[in-house]
Parts: sequence; structure tokens; C-alpha cells
Amino acid sequence: MDKVTRMASERPVVIFSKSFCGLSHTIKTFFSEFGVNSAVHELDEIAMGKEIEQALSRLGSNPTVPAVFIGGEFVGGYNEITTLHLRQELIPMLRLVIFSKSFCGLSHTIKTFFSEFGVNSAVHELDEIAMGKEIEQALSRLGSNPTVPAVFIGGEFVGGYNEITTLHLRQELIPMLRRARAIWV
Repeated sequence: MDKVTRMASERPVVIFSKSFCGLSHTIKTFFSEFGVNSAVHELDEIAMGKEIEQALSRLGSNPTVPAVFIGGEFVGGYNEITTLHLRQELIPMLRLVIFSKSFCGLSHTIKTFFSEFGVNSAVHELDEIAMGKEIEQALSRLGSNPTVPAVFIGGEFVGGYNEITTLHLRQELIPMLRRARAIWV
């Protein structure tokens, strides 16, 4: 169980999977499309796969794969993840969400900045998604000016480039990310 706990805490989103499992593939693709760079452990390809699978079963993962951990906590498998998504409860669980535009220099800088800290973020490129204009209007109503980049930490709107840079210079950003369990260092 300690090994599973350790592995589940190595990144903000960790997926235990099997390379041949269709549901596992769907969940990995799902998080990838959110822009999340998950740690994925293919139990059929690692030495202690059977032992890890037994530990997942003891945690209540049935079937044992896919098993998703967010912030080091077991969230569930395929059914639980899709239910959370349909209820619009999954994105707030992700510790860092960035709304961006693929051509925006400030957005690129913010995404790179968090990536270099090892923060696993969900990135939504507003110029590439169907409801991009509506989301941009909602961000404007929240006070995001300019509307991108817009950063949410722990489900709370923090701001854009200026606010993130200011928090970092004041040495307040890293503690905020730690409190939200977006990073562990």
C-alpha cells in the first residue's frame, strides 16, 4: 500500500492503467485532452504490477483499472471520473487550470512558467474549443483583463499574467500552489 501511496503522490494526476484496457485508454485520452500531463503506470508493464493491482483493489478500485488519483487522493475509476465530469465537478479538482489562446505570448509564458515548476495544469485553448467565446466572456465578467491567460488555483480565480508574476515576486505563489496541493516541493 505504501508503494501505491508514494506513486499516487508523484504528480497532481496519477493514473494506474493497463496498456490493453479500453476504459484505461479512454481515461488517459480524456485527461490528455484537458491538457493534463498525468503520470501513467501501466500495471501490465511494471515489475510489481500484480501487487499494485491488489492494493488498488483494497482501496476500493473495482475494476482495478483505470484508477485515478488527484492530489494524492484516490478519486475512482472510469465511472467516477465520467460522473464527476458530467456534473462539472472534475475540473475544479484539478489543482491548476489555465485558460489560454494558442497564439498568445503571455499565455505561452504562463504555461511554460508553471510547467517548469512541475505543476500539472489543465489548459484550455479558447481559440480551439467550441465554447471559447462564451468562456472568454465569463472570464471577463470575473475580472480577467485581458481575458487570457486566466489562472485558477485550487478552484479559485487568481488572475492573469500580472497577478501570477506579482505573486511569484512576492514569494506567495509557491505557498499558494502547495496549499492547493498543485506541487509538493
